[in-house]
Amino acid sequence: MVKELARLIEVPEGVEVEIGDDATVTVTGPLGTVSRRLWYPGIEIRNDESGLVVDADITRKRHRSMAGTLAAHLNNMIKGVTEGFEYRMKAVYSHFPIQLKVSKEELLISNFLGERKPRTAKIMGGSQVDVKGDTVIVTGIDKERVGQTMANIEQATKVRGFDIRVFQDGIYLVDKR
Repeated sequence: MVKELARLIEVPEGVEVEIGDDATVTVTGPLGTVSRRLWYPGIEIRNDESGLVVDADITRKRHRSMAGTLAAHLNNMIKGVTEGFEYRMKAVYSHFPIQLKVSKEELLISNFLGERKPRTAKIMGGSQVDVKGDTVIVTGIDKERVGQTMANIEQATKVRGFDIRVFQDGIYLVDKR
């Protein structure tokens, strides 16, 4: 039986959810496996015949909102292992053409604003970065790691010491899927 305040999350066919003793939730699907520790005092995550249930024992506002947050994390994990996440970015430059190169765990950004030393952006584990011309595509199954990789790329090309109304060079987010 699901309580009135409990959040029900449907688990699609082909996706397995395993809840460990230490509140570690492992979601396995066609694209891979995502694991994360989801714990908060007074909140329980359990398997039910209709799906996953996130239930708060205490009905205070903080516990209700935290139950919603944990339910959103579980939904993102399920979406990641079934569909995956994709962020499209575009390299914008006016004077000096930016050169992008993917190495093992970082993206090298050369000739940004004519600088001699290349800037680097760390690629978080489990994320893939593809460069096609001046388009950068970041994909993966863990939403937080894909989003952090995208943020690292955007922050690496932040313009400092110049008027950003004039120098609009950088790598910017264009589309999220």
